[in-house]
Amino acid sequence: MKVVVTASGADLDAPVDPRFGRCSFFVIVDTDTMAFEAVKNQAAMAAGGAGVQAAQLVANKGAQAVITGNIGPNAMAGLQAAGVKVYVGAEGTVRKSVELFKEGRLQEATSATAFPHSGMGRGRW
Repeated sequence: MKVVVTASGADLDAPVDPRFGRCSFFVIVDTDTMAFEAVKNQAAMAAGGAGVQAAQLVANKGAQAVITGNIGPNAMAGLQAAGVKVYVGAEGTVRKSVELFKEGRLQEATSATAFPHSGMGRGRW
């Protein structure tokens, strides 16, 4: 299965970035082999629409699931529309988060877990 983990760095030992739309990197991991590809999140510095742009990138990469700390409403809607499941509450490293996912120990989100624009530090409902 191909999962995407939001990360602060470009490898399996990078810390998980708790933000989805404004994370530094997306680490795309094959859960069977642990082979990975890191992609810099070009939407991280966008003036607006970072969550939507990030969701499009993740969907275009063929991800079946996203592992992150939290996710806003626009990103969540985009991922749901693309059929990508979202798992929240990730922390530690990318590797550890994938292990927790494989063990079924991460919570699947069915709605946003963060306020709109919270990745910019100004989110509110």
